[in-house]
Amino acid sequence: MKHQTIETQTLSNGLTLIIEPMEDVQSAAVSFLVPAGSVYDPPGQNGSASVLCELIPRGAGNRDSKHLSAALDNLGVQHSEGVGTIHLTFTAATLAENLPQALRVYSDMILRPWLPENQFEASRAGVEQSLMAIEDEPRQKIMVELRRHAFDAPWGLPSEGALTDLPALSPQSIAAHYKRCFRPDESILGIAGKVDVEEVTAIIGELFGSWARGPEPKFVTSPSGSKRHHISHDSTQTHIGIAYDSIPYRDPEYYAAWAAVSVLSGGMSSRLFTEVRERRGLCYSVHASLASLRDEARVFCYAGTTAERAQETLDVTISELKRLGQGIGEDELARCKARAKSSLVMQQESTVARSSSMARDWYHLNRVTTLAEVRDKIDALTVADVLDCVHAHPAEDFTILTIGPEALEEPREIS
Repeated sequence: MKHQTIETQTLSNGLTLIIEPMEDVQSAAVSFLVPAGSVYDPPGQNGSASVLCELIPRGAGNRDSKHLSAALDNLGVQHSEGVGTIHLTFTAATLAENLPQALRVYSDMILRPWLPENQFEASRAGVEQSLMAIEDEPRQKIMVELRRHAFDAPWGLPSEGALTDLPALSPQSIAAHYKRCFRPDESILGIAGKVDVEEVTAIIGELFGSWARGPEPKFVTSPSGSKRHHISHDSTQTHIGIAYDSIPYRDPEYYAAWAAVSVLSGGMSSRLFTEVRERRGLCYSVHASLASLRDEARVFCYAGTTAERAQETLDVTISELKRLGQGIGEDELARCKARAKSSLVMQQESTVARSSSMARDWYHLNRVTTLAEVRDKIDALTVADVLDCVHAHPAEDFTILTIGPEALEEPREIS
């Protein structure tokens, strides 16, 4: 991998700017993280961040919704807006020569959104339709509910919102969420591509330098849900969600924890796929992933099966999670490393991936990791490292949720 030059600067108002020039591409990408995610939804108003995210592109600066879309289209900008637990994320990619104009459009969206009242109902309806789609798809719903039970509130609240809370929202409450949360301090702007650092830095200073700081918004915390929960659903299928504690991205042992989960669920040769699905034929889908907040993390597992085989699926899945500590093969770790290196190569070729990765790194680590640094950490992993991590953070104290016709019993040991 080529040597990476990454420039970071914090403006006087607290906005962090991260720039990585990439000489071998013709594009440039922006990832803007604003601390206005669902964790800041007021009590009883889960969905405020989602509706705000829907409203922001509906007019900003001197452009209404139609002209705002046209401005981005005319610049060839591929863009998306998303809601996370902590941040609203604005991502855009375009030809490098069009980046200055695109940044001007985004400065209007971030600093001068209209939040038109006559578009509020349409925005809320869009969020409502997305939430109803989740309700109609148990495979999605169980992971949303699993997070609610695995993390304390508000970190476990659905970033998408809650159907029961949407009626409490109003144009005024959404405008208040924007005013309370949109601030430069704690906002992070990652830019990657064929860019000139000095030129881009000057443009950002011009566009965002006068953005005024604001007080840090507060939120109310409460304990997570119960460790065991069943949602009755008249179906021939049962959906199983399992969560347990792991270590966050900022922990020095993170890559060992990542490798452990990759052994469990990193492709068609992984433990869960081969044992639960292929050898025993218990389910049609099974996988696991590592989800990290800044200070804590969970492994989330999913299995979808028939109601008749649900108990056995739960039993075998739990046993496989526990069995990981008994040993890992060198071949299993080698496959994990190969998958990771492929991902790094693709990230090296994607300006969107790099801008997003840099912004994420800064939030979690207060610095940016280079691709070479990540590669070296993965290369250095040994089976002993991964097993030490598994033994220090074993799969135990599970949160287990099910959706299906009948609740399941406590998992039983499988030999």
